[in-house]
Amino acid sequence: MSDAAAIEMKPPKSGASEMIPVFNPSTEERIGEVIDSDKAAVDRAVARARETFEAGVWRLMPATRKADVLWRAADIIKRRVDELADIEARDNGMSRTHARNLILASTEMLYYNAGWCTKMHGQAVDIIADTGITGTPAEYHGYTLLEPVGVVAMIIPWNGPFLCALMKLAPALAAGCSCVLKPAEETPLSALKLEGIFREAGLPDGVINVLTGYGETTGAALSAHPDVDKVAFTGSTEVGKLIVKAAAGNLKKVMLELGGKSPLIMFDDADLAKAIPGSAIGLFINSGQNCACTSRIYVQRRIYEQAVDGLAKIAKSFRMGGSEDANPDLGPLISAKQRERVLGIVADDVSSGATVVTGGKALDRPGYFVEPTLLTGTRPGMRAIREEIFGPVGSVIPFDEEEEVIAAANDTDYGLAATVWTENLRRAHRMAKKLETGTVWVNATLAADQSMPLGGYKQSGWGYERGWKGIESYLNIKSVHVGL
Repeated sequence: MSDAAAIEMKPPKSGASEMIPVFNPSTEERIGEVIDSDKAAVDRAVARARETFEAGVWRLMPATRKADVLWRAADIIKRRVDELADIEARDNGMSRTHARNLILASTEMLYYNAGWCTKMHGQAVDIIADTGITGTPAEYHGYTLLEPVGVVAMIIPWNGPFLCALMKLAPALAAGCSCVLKPAEETPLSALKLEGIFREAGLPDGVINVLTGYGETTGAALSAHPDVDKVAFTGSTEVGKLIVKAAAGNLKKVMLELGGKSPLIMFDDADLAKAIPGSAIGLFINSGQNCACTSRIYVQRRIYEQAVDGLAKIAKSFRMGGSEDANPDLGPLISAKQRERVLGIVADDVSSGATVVTGGKALDRPGYFVEPTLLTGTRPGMRAIREEIFGPVGSVIPFDEEEEVIAAANDTDYGLAATVWTENLRRAHRMAKKLETGTVWVNATLAADQSMPLGGYKQSGWGYERGWKGIESYLNIKSVHVGL
């Protein structure tokens, strides 16, 4: 990284005394530092967002012009994709190819939401109401207004930070909101490019404000701020609960995309040539650092050994490497702390009777790498079954009957996603109805589209992202009754 790039990545001076070091997880090299923004810096950013919102410099801009800005921002990101992917790869540790794919995927969010800018409108209805007083019906013309919710604080995670930022910014901007964005302290660097990108695209200054800092300082101050109208958060369920408490002061709206413990169910009629590789990808993608990773793999007993052998073979074939390596399949975990947590879960369950089929160790090289790991012999109370691991570790569990596996799959505090592999169409639809999750994939792996809402059941979150539901979550609905 050049000295100029390092300087640009620091936010404006906030008066905070503490600096946060930033490391490349694949090399453990320190690549920069950012400010832990204090309460005064948060106050200034929120005030700036509030000023732009009240002035209407963005929310009152004609819809076609707003759409143009989002479209141009996507084009700028595409033009700068290699630069942004280099930053993202070094900051997160992922390969440059993976980073590039995620950067390009983020532009689809801008294109999709740009299309909604000209299509947001309420409903109209003519009402004839029986007043019950005079006996004469009253006539009204009723209609609804869709209005931006206001100032939105966005707190995003470290597993694909640029993509996660645009997943929130694109619909919020389409709705007309002003935003304060806080990236994860582990991966702040790509987010610091966003203000400049949107400024070049024509977004008025102050509509997007990026603040770096720790969750317990900057994030907590944003969540509790009385002039923030909504918090949109992606991260752990534990932190999500803290945000709910912090938001209670002014009862701000809260949207939470939280943890998952996603089951994958493979029936004995599945097309194993697709199901086994698909299951491996669903478990190990991004080294398991994905809230929808299917870390509980339930396999019908007749094909259990074949599935375990196939998954182990694929796990052993993955090439490990990071931002400095050529074409790796899997990268490092985000930090030494996360690596130790993941290995600790494996060690605890092995001591309780689980068996490591493959993996289970850190790599003997710089970087926070953990081998792709498969466990068998796990039981419902073990950590690998109950906890979101956020690492390349999964359990393969045999089952016999459909009702048995449905009960096991739903026996969790989470409800983000689930996968079913079967060639039986009736069974596929039955399973989709009975699984308690916000997303069900049938004979597919991590499929996603901008038109399809993303949300969770149980403790996997509140509200939705993507699709019209994603934009609607940044809007207030006002009902108007006009007497005739």
